[in-house]
Amino acid sequence: MENDAATLYCPNENCQAANPLTHKFCQRCSTPLPKNYLWAVVDAPSVGSPGEILADRYLILDKFVLLDTKPGLLALTPELDNLQPLRAYLRLIPYRLHVPQVYGVIFLADAPSHREILLLEKPPLLVDDTIQQVHLGCELTTAWRDATSMRQLNWLWQIAHLWQPLASEGVASSLLDSYVLRVEGSLVRLLDLRFDTAKSPELPQLGEFWQQLVSDAKPAIAKFVEQVSLALIQGEINSTDQLIGVLDGGLAGLGRSQTPTIKIITKTDTGPSRQRNEDACSPPSGTLVSKPPQPTALAIVCDGIGGHEGGNVASNLAIETIQQQVQQLTKVPYDHIDPSQLLYDLEKAVAIANDKISQRNDGENRQGRQRMGTTLVMALPVAHEMYITHVGDSRAYWITRHGCYQVTLDDDVASREVRLGYAIYREAVQQSAAGSLVQALGMGPSTSLHPTSGRFMLDEDAVFLLTSDGLSDFDRVEEYWETEILPILVGEASITNVVDRLVEIANAKNGHDNVTVALVHYQVEYWEPEITIKAVIPKSYSAKTADFTSRATDPTLLNNPNHKTQVIPDKEPIKTSSLPLQWIVPLVIVVAAASLGLFMKQFRSQSWPFPIFSNPIQTLNPTIPATPTLRSLANLDRDWVIKTNNQISFGKNQSLPPNSFLQVLSTKPDPKPTSGDFSVNMRVCTNKSTPTPVNTTNPPASSQAPSKSKPVLKPEKTVSIQFEQLNRFGVSVLQSDTPSPCNATTQPPVIQSPNTSPT
Repeated sequence: MENDAATLYCPNENCQAANPLTHKFCQRCSTPLPKNYLWAVVDAPSVGSPGEILADRYLILDKFVLLDTKPGLLALTPELDNLQPLRAYLRLIPYRLHVPQVYGVIFLADAPSHREILLLEKPPLLVDDTIQQVHLGCELTTAWRDATSMRQLNWLWQIAHLWQPLASEGVASSLLDSYVLRVEGSLVRLLDLRFDTAKSPELPQLGEFWQQLVSDAKPAIAKFVEQVSLALIQGEINSTDQLIGVLDGGLAGLGRSQTPTIKIITKTDTGPSRQRNEDACSPPSGTLVSKPPQPTALAIVCDGIGGHEGGNVASNLAIETIQQQVQQLTKVPYDHIDPSQLLYDLEKAVAIANDKISQRNDGENRQGRQRMGTTLVMALPVAHEMYITHVGDSRAYWITRHGCYQVTLDDDVASREVRLGYAIYREAVQQSAAGSLVQALGMGPSTSLHPTSGRFMLDEDAVFLLTSDGLSDFDRVEEYWETEILPILVGEASITNVVDRLVEIANAKNGHDNVTVALVHYQVEYWEPEITIKAVIPKSYSAKTADFTSRATDPTLLNNPNHKTQVIPDKEPIKTSSLPLQWIVPLVIVVAAASLGLFMKQFRSQSWPFPIFSNPIQTLNPTIPATPTLRSLANLDRDWVIKTNNQISFGKNQSLPPNSFLQVLSTKPDPKPTSGDFSVNMRVCTNKSTPTPVNTTNPPASSQAPSKSKPVLKPEKTVSIQFEQLNRFGVSVLQSDTPSPCNATTQPPVIQSPNTSPT
């Protein structure tokens, strides 16, 4: 048993040699040996005794800590239909920086009551591989005393950002449990999720939890934390947006005591398998930029799509456009920057770049796979914050002395399946077309583009790695960050040498694509301020969302490139002269008649397409005349026709492309989005156009995999879907004056899947 427990098997399927646990590379083939430490969730005092092996692969290191000794094999995955609590983990994958994700399960049939153990990957653990010791990360309430004032507020700021998404999944209690709430350097990390009881906690309970931290808060912020806690308890702060705004003010005050130094280096290479380089980067490849003396430090990586059809044109056009836009944004002094407005402006810059590429496609009459496009990931450091914006599968990683964290989530089919709660990520990436992109710049108008933006508080030295999939494929970053990038932070390597080394690794270990890498080295000097920070709590607050993921899925913001959050000034009402009472009734009748006439005139001249929101809470319920009925999801009825605006999936093996049509067969009586979920039965009619999935790679003919796709949902096929899920897909309802495509006989919808790149 001891020999088995001390063995780590090589993940290379052609090797699978046994290695001592202390080795980092296979002693036979030199393949990196991943150490997948797992947290076991089980209703028991422990999973077993240290040294014991479960399911012939999981070595028990502590009560609930395991090591997968066969990391090259897929773990068993549960049936999601029978494990509803798992969906909370899956739908929170955009927050995996803080929330562990599902690795698999262990079924112990011989254990009492057929015990099932849930395994979570990347829990907050402190690992010393040299002596094989593993400890839980420190509890926030314990680490609080020794943290700087900047880090203390940073932790509270992260909790504030997590509150709403966790509350929406019924797991906000996790942020009130000292045992679950851990820290890893500057990051707040959760051991697992604790599900809310019958009554979910609210912000006053968060204030009570924070109140216990006041006594050990640093002198500069002790009064601030006390004010914020009391404001939460008393209801003065009644939304997370308001709370984040208050914390932003405190962090801005502390940020004056922090001096950052930033260096950026980039490198791009064609790679051994391609004839031309379709990637692009900024600064130009090989250029080192330092701030100071430079006033702005911006890193961009783009991976062009379209091969000889113009992928390199798209990637360079995107960089040129975004550089111009960001230069204007960074001219504003930091003290005058609204963080949420800057996030919006960065997304607007991406939208402008998208439209320039799309217009060029249209001008050259490029259709389908002939359209050129590009992925994008960019990093903009501003004072004590890092702003990250991305579209596609080019990634951003955050490397500190404590670990390597992927902070972007690929815009591909696999990630979408997980985010919707359909599959575990490790299972989803094994499916055909898992790596196909669901969006990229240039493929359509910006109204259908949803960039993801986020900002991260920095209170310690860090390196941000931006990379195309030429390096990130096959987990090369996870394999090599510790040996190649971490030395930058301990002064043992320069970013110039490291960027060269990363390109070499990409070409040698992957080599299937162009590769582009940008390194942003952020160094910070901090001193405790002598002043006392006080909380500024507005009596009324109209917040602009700055959340990392909600901005990427909020159509009210992203589908309108000219949208700006309006702040209504506080003005006294205009005084008007009072009218004689005998004038009021006739005047009201005249105004009502005129308004009704104008309303009916406008109604006859257009089709009234009301917007459909992905969040039921935001669904519009306008007052609608009785005749004719304006159709929307809010008053869905039988025989109405629904149009898909995006590709949607029905289970694991069926999907429909955009521009498909479904006819409603039945619904529950008087359905309303806020009254609870219900089923909608529909039949598939047809689609108007064949979708064009985005393919980011054009591998050589010898390595090109055959196209695969999910089975086509044919006309007359009946499907059933929950209303909440249908609403989340962002479909639209055809109006009564629009000809119904369900009344004509047409060809069935065709779903094309591109050749997928390695994931």
